Amino acid sequence: MIGRIVEVADDRRHLFASRGFMVVQDTEGERKELGQVPLDDIAAVIANAHGLSYTNNLLVALAERGAPFVLCAANHNAIGMLWPIDGNYQQAKRFDAQLAATRPTHKRLWAEVVRSKLQQQAAALEAAGANSIPLSALAAKVRSGDSGNLEAQGARRYWALLFGGDFRRDQNGDGINALLNYGYTVLRAAMARAIVAAGLHPTLGLHHANESNAMRLVDDLMEPFRPVIDLHVWQLGRTGEAAVTPDTKRTLVRSLYDDMQTTSGATPVMVCMQRLAVSLAQVYMDQRDKLDLPLPGLPLSMAASLADD
Repeated sequence: MIGRIVEVADDRRHLFASRGFMVVQDTEGERKELGQVPLDDIAAVIANAHGLSYTNNLLVALAERGAPFVLCAANHNAIGMLWPIDGNYQQAKRFDAQLAATRPTHKRLWAEVVRSKLQQQAAALEAAGANSIPLSALAAKVRSGDSGNLEAQGARRYWALLFGGDFRRDQNGDGINALLNYGYTVLRAAMARAIVAAGLHPTLGLHHANESNAMRLVDDLMEPFRPVIDLHVWQLGRTGEAAVTPDTKRTLVRSLYDDMQTTSGATPVMVCMQRLAVSLAQVYMDQRDKLDLPLPGLPLSMAASLADD
């Protein structure tokens, strides 16, 4: 199912559940109801306002439906997330298989993820009219566990090629950096939902090992999809949009509904993320050998947009 990513960014808002809907209410004046969203349609809620209030009943209703509730800092990065403790009828069995996975298995899977990320970065560069050969060459060299740290080498070349030699990725920066932060927050929420729905634990990662990060697997599996956000941010910058505004937020949220090429044909980004999470669970359960990753190439709607330009 492709659900809706709902962001609440105004401080003067109160959220509660009523008769199967998430209700948004103004907290000033007559406390008017501003809108409703069916709970069953929500993929994730992004709380991007410091004065926001919400009821426990709403959080319970979202958790029952596997929809993460994401808390954002001032820089638009996710700093907290509420997710359900029971997301799949085979969850306990899959947790056990996840815990039992060997280091060689994780190294092999991480190599698949890194190779896919580099390929998608190369596709983003090609779409932006930049030199994609350095990233394609690195993708061909990835080995088990990414022992050569080609992901980091690729990042150094990629940012300069996409945004210019003066650009530096800074999570506390504004402009392009703030747009990237917001896009990655949306991506992270969707990936967390997919992982929980697949019956996997989001903390048990393939590669990321920061002890303070409770979303290590989320950060692992979202890597191949980051270039989708990057290219949307590049497009925004090209049209003079370099700030986090309601319009740019909508553009970045809509990126989850773009179609990517897969072995089964054109598939929305959000569905590709769900398929990747399910395939990882199947690898852990010895039901398949490889991850279900999208084919190299930018989203189809973006390709059409760039062709029109």
